[in-house]
Amino acid sequence: MGLQNAKASSAKRANILMLGLDSAGKSTLLYKFRYKDAFLTMPTIGFNVDMMDAGKDFTLTFWDVGGQKKMRELWGNFLEDVDGLLYVVDSSDKHRLEESRRELELILKSDSIKNVPVVVLANKQDLPGALNAEEITRRFRMKKYCSDRNWYVQPCCAITGQGLAEAFQRVATFARQYSKSKETFTTLKE
Repeated sequence: MGLQNAKASSAKRANILMLGLDSAGKSTLLYKFRYKDAFLTMPTIGFNVDMMDAGKDFTLTFWDVGGQKKMRELWGNFLEDVDGLLYVVDSSDKHRLEESRRELELILKSDSIKNVPVVVLANKQDLPGALNAEEITRRFRMKKYCSDRNWYVQPCCAITGQGLAEAFQRVATFARQYSKSKETFTTLKE
């Protein structure tokens, strides 16, 4: 085994699941993370997968799953082996906040992602009347639902890119800590 292979195998990978209602801005955010450009995206039917480096020897695989009602029924199938949840909220769409909160609550109750860290992206901060991070934290009852895990609410705007570098850092840091704690746990069990 050459040095090349040895190096490659030591690189850590983490799976980040991106969820949120349709039109929350998930795919636009994913493009923006990677290309620093805003693309016009179509509603995602199925899912997009993208891998990105997050520092030395650490790769994040983003699973961006469509948020239409019929796709949400399949969200449960994506919860296995997740190291971080990125939940995207359209902060300006007050009519659907409650629906979005309910969907997040359902996911957080799943045993498959017990203790998995959560970053909520309060997207579309550029729009008039968008709720700020404090409001989203309160309305989504984050302190109650996430008392057993690392969580953070990051205000952002996928179009301008505001808040995205911080969001990416936060997700990477949480995922790294989480995958480390998983390794420790597995070692203890063996």
